[in-house]
Amino acid sequence: MGFLDKIKDLASKNADKVDAAIDKAGDLVDEKTQGKYAGQVDKVQEAAKKAARENAGGTQPNPSPEPPATPAGPPPVS
Repeated sequence: MGFLDKIKDLASKNADKVDAAIDKAGDLVDEKTQGKYAGQVDKVQEAAKKAARENAGGTQPNPSPEPPATPAGPPPVS
């Protein structure tokens, strides 16, 4: 079993922890940017969770499906 296979195995066994880490990272970005890019951050979080599940073998369903975020407009021009 190669290194990447071990990582995929760990990720599939700990999908809830991977999702929690992705959520925590997104929350930190939202905090640091004062929510300015919340819509984009949410999209990236969902894409990261999907990629993590697919790369882990796709055996873990989405634990808490959320409705799609409304499209965010471009950031205001200062």
